[in-house]
Amino acid sequence: MRILYGVVGEGMGHATRSRVTIDWLLAQGHDVHIVVSGRAHDMLRKHFADVHRIHGLHMIYEDNEVKKARTLLSNLRETFLPDSLRDGLPGNVRQWFALARQFAPEVVISDFESWSWWYAQVHHLPVVSIDNMQIISRCHHDDDVFGVDPAGFLLAKGIVRSKLPGCHHYVVTTFFYPQVKRDRTTLVPPILRPEILAARPSRGDHVLVYQSGAGAESIAHVLKSFGNQRFLVYGMRRGIAEPEVDGNLEHRPFSETRFVDDLASAKAVIAGGGFSLMGEAVYLRKPMLSVPLEGQFEQTLNAVYLEKLGYGLHRKAIAVADVEELLAGTEVFGNNLASYSQDGNARLFEVLGEQLAGLT
Repeated sequence: MRILYGVVGEGMGHATRSRVTIDWLLAQGHDVHIVVSGRAHDMLRKHFADVHRIHGLHMIYEDNEVKKARTLLSNLRETFLPDSLRDGLPGNVRQWFALARQFAPEVVISDFESWSWWYAQVHHLPVVSIDNMQIISRCHHDDDVFGVDPAGFLLAKGIVRSKLPGCHHYVVTTFFYPQVKRDRTTLVPPILRPEILAARPSRGDHVLVYQSGAGAESIAHVLKSFGNQRFLVYGMRRGIAEPEVDGNLEHRPFSETRFVDDLASAKAVIAGGGFSLMGEAVYLRKPMLSVPLEGQFEQTLNAVYLEKLGYGLHRKAIAVADVEELLAGTEVFGNNLASYSQDGNARLFEVLGEQLAGLT
């Protein structure tokens, strides 16, 4: 089949998991063209030939909080008042015409990407959604989950429901399994990249820390309180070429291979609430202290279920007592994680294959 695959460019997790799915589609003989925005374009362009850059939406965050007003104004300006007709909405319309003329896709797959969905509506094509976000609106969540942030939950639910409505099917990736309440919905385990599947978990003496948002440096003060505990830190010091040691903190430049090795051998993880890293940590059975971005309920939902399942802790900010609780509870969390299992990406490929076969 000729497949148009849309990938949202906000955050690299979407591109990482989409790479796995696209590799499988190509191996099955499908013809795939990819539309993607932001940094995710550069990442996917290294792996695939037919990658088209489009304009996408983005978030502005500071001090671990999404700045809603600044995000809205920035997206409106860049979408409707771009510096060039090659950017924003005009640039995306140009891509639509080119794809319709040169490629003529038969089906659209979207990882929470809106422009490919719009393309499908204009050309009357079926859409298969593959992402973790749809779990917010397509599943039932108990009061203890809803009650953590009722206003944030309702806002996120409304946004997600309006993002990709009326898809042929929704494939939702998750490590937790609430009751599905809408039809055309299938829950599958997290999509794991080959590097994670090949990793061999062990228990080292370090805690892996991943914090990339502006203002995350304040966490360093808390971590330095644990002088005998080694922390391998990614994301706080952007642009460094070599490791930089600061007491018991070792700031490392990003390397995919090194990061996976450090994750697989960590005794615990401290990070935000992003689904991709959390799914990898759960698969590798690593206890986690999650501090979601304020104002991004999807991350809060992930963290709430992480704690609800006994896999780690959810906190709004990191204090010394929280790190102490994480370190003291690694054995208990590890025992709870020991019951988690998934057969790589087999379930995803099975469901996706069935959906595409039904469209032929």
